[in-house]
Amino acid sequence: MRILLVNKFHWLKGGSETYYFGLGKMLKKNGHEVAYFSMKDKNNIKTGDKEYFVEASDMNSKRITKALSIIYNRKNRKKMEEALNDFKPDIVHLNNFQRQLSASIIYPIKKRNIPIVLTMHDAQAMCPAITMMDKDGNICDKCVNGKYLNCIKHKCIKNSKLKSILGAIEGKYYRIKKIYNNRIDYIITPSNFIRNKLISDGIEKNKIVTIHNYVELHNHHLKRTNNNYIFFFGRLSKEKGVINLINAFIKLSGGNLYIAGDGPERNNLEKIIKENKLEKRVKLLGYLDSSKVIDFITNCKFVVVPSICSENCPYSVLETMMVGKPIVGSNVGGIPELIINNKNGFIFDSYSIDDLYKKMKILLENPKIVDDFSKYSQKLAKENYTETVYYKKIFDIYNKAVKKNE
Repeated sequence: MRILLVNKFHWLKGGSETYYFGLGKMLKKNGHEVAYFSMKDKNNIKTGDKEYFVEASDMNSKRITKALSIIYNRKNRKKMEEALNDFKPDIVHLNNFQRQLSASIIYPIKKRNIPIVLTMHDAQAMCPAITMMDKDGNICDKCVNGKYLNCIKHKCIKNSKLKSILGAIEGKYYRIKKIYNNRIDYIITPSNFIRNKLISDGIEKNKIVTIHNYVELHNHHLKRTNNNYIFFFGRLSKEKGVINLINAFIKLSGGNLYIAGDGPERNNLEKIIKENKLEKRVKLLGYLDSSKVIDFITNCKFVVVPSICSENCPYSVLETMMVGKPIVGSNVGGIPELIINNKNGFIFDSYSIDDLYKKMKILLENPKIVDDFSKYSQKLAKENYTETVYYKKIFDIYNKAVKKNE
């Protein structure tokens, strides 16, 4: 097959991009021809395959005509037409295309009767602010079923009235034009959580298929050690729950906490660490590349994923499982789908610092439980979340999409 992969960023910005590039490599490994469609950026990665780029755009422009291009962009539509005429794909696989690429790219694909598969990496179909959280960091689903005035009223997108209006207009446009229901053949959700949200939002359930993400770690056979530290890695932002993690750790009399990543909460974390005289027990490691992250997972006692936002299918959990370590994860979004409570980790109440403290205390004080959970984590990963398992499932979706358009 010839598969055109679409994603608005062509560099490793986050989980969507990790998936986008990983999917391309996986498809090529299995004999398919791949091309990419994205935005121009100085950070773009050269793949060696055909690449088609539109001009960069965002929601920060003060010119209303330019700002409205996030909803429908004629230039992007024309570029997609050029890509389709040149590459002639058998299928187009969309990832995060909304806003910067806009819905305009959908029309030339459907005009040519080319099947479209979309991997829904987040909740943008239901929530203009994407995170399903309000501006104060509370879980929110007020915009489900097209009630986008809530987004405008509460200025949910970066506390900006204009950006929130644009996000609400975009959401309304997608709903009126039935972009998800009528113009996309199959939607892949990396969690049942997102699948159920989409169904409750009115998208036809028969076209939504849950396939959890996958991860391939070539060094997961390295010998694990259980050093006396807890590990967190990810963005240091409010929705990731890292402040709650620190506050729960304060209650522990033993062990250390290593935190990898950067973000807006770093200063607050430094302040809490200093106020509680934790400088010797808590280390802020800053940004680490993926190989360093794997090293820290391999040598930690366990990993904590304390998110308070509705995570979809976090790579942090899958990577930890593939290495073979326990996970203490919050009971939000798709996280509980990956952690079998009391088998390969613990689920805790995301609103309870005390519950998180208790679960961490058990693992710090019981090496036998840590060892048992570690073995079960890796067993689950190898059975369910490998590239081989994923490829079989996604190629089945591709075949169904092609037959549907014959």
